[in-house]
Amino acid sequence: MTENILLVEDNTLIQKLVAFNLTQCGYRAIQALDATSAMTHINNALPELIILDWMLPGLSGIEFISRLKSNQLTRNIPIIMLTARNEEHDIVMGLESGADDYITKPFSPRELMARVRALLRRMSTQMTDESLCAGGLELSLSTRRVSAKGTVIDLGQTEFRLLHLLIAHKERVYSRSQLLDQVWGNDVFVEERTVDVHIRRLREALEPSGLDCLVQTVRGIGYRFCANGKPILSSLPSHKPYFGVEKLALQF
Repeated sequence: MTENILLVEDNTLIQKLVAFNLTQCGYRAIQALDATSAMTHINNALPELIILDWMLPGLSGIEFISRLKSNQLTRNIPIIMLTARNEEHDIVMGLESGADDYITKPFSPRELMARVRALLRRMSTQMTDESLCAGGLELSLSTRRVSAKGTVIDLGQTEFRLLHLLIAHKERVYSRSQLLDQVWGNDVFVEERTVDVHIRRLREALEPSGLDCLVQTVRGIGYRFCANGKPILSSLPSHKPYFGVEKLALQF
């Protein structure tokens, strides 16, 4: 099946360039100049992926993501932001708004296509009927549902995959680079900061149930899932890196 990719870009030259590369890679490029026309296409048929500019006429890309994520039918469509806004706070805002990936202009068409392929491959990975339970959380792979103390909680797809990996390997500490490899794939060009953004989203979703403490930051190393919620005590010397990671993981 040919995947439909919705390209929302008001610069016609960039739109033609990206659409050409998508077609060359075997995808069907559906083109829209603004959020209104993009929504018309979505109402006709849900795309497998959206490539979205931030600075659009009328509704901005960030506002458009917010509307998509608030709709049950469209909230799981993966989104790549393709934008000239390249400041760190812009990237963080884009990821926190719900984008799965963020690419700044000027960009490499080859890199964009690699990210498209990687994201679609990740989304098409088949789930099993496996269910995992730990610390008051129950995660079902077949239904992609997570419940906290019996109450279903709403998680994005990336947060779901993060939680699945951490629960499946309780107490194991993962560095951010390891999480990128396991959850995003080692052929995806994503900054380590992206992991922090999605960990924060995961904790925010767990917070109403009081289970956000299960996802813990291990200073100087990364993150882990602790079923009893007790903080980890590391005896590692502060001047030595662990697993080759020298940066401190951010606390949220």
